[in-house]
Amino acid sequence: MSVLVPATTAVMESFLEAMDEFVAEGVSDSQTAGWVDTYGDTWRTSEGFEAFVRQVRAEEVDETVLPERWVLTSTRWWVDGDCYLGRVAVRHRLNDFLRDVGGHIGYDVRPSARRQGHATAMLRAVLPHARSLGIDSALVTCDADNAASIRVIEACGGILEDRRGDKLRYWVPTG
Repeated sequence: MSVLVPATTAVMESFLEAMDEFVAEGVSDSQTAGWVDTYGDTWRTSEGFEAFVRQVRAEEVDETVLPERWVLTSTRWWVDGDCYLGRVAVRHRLNDFLRDVGGHIGYDVRPSARRQGHATAMLRAVLPHARSLGIDSALVTCDADNAASIRVIEACGGILEDRRGDKLRYWVPTG
């Protein structure tokens, strides 16, 4: 059974396999792509992966560890036992960039686990956490040509507000 958990070293092997899948696919413009760029050279050792997990967890509570222009972000991994399936991130507030493009919530599912309902389940599962942060309705965006993500957002109650450039902007109730 798949569940959301904070970043953990327990899934290191499958996490790294998933990152290899994302790299092979050409991941870009996401939290995952940023992880690959920043940690890809160091996370293949136990010490490097532990440091990466500590950083991801610290980004939820410590503004001093955030990259420039980032906001506090709760990242949860979608796992089944020791198998990493994807990640979902809840940004605690919106800045100008997130208001236009990124939204409160971003997610991705490893390529080999797609089309199995994981994205919808992940988004549904994280909405109570967003609510606990004071987010009554979460902004969730996706590329206008991403039919799968549109289905996920709408299945979770998302209401389309508008399109800005290539991005569709939906509001998803958290309660």
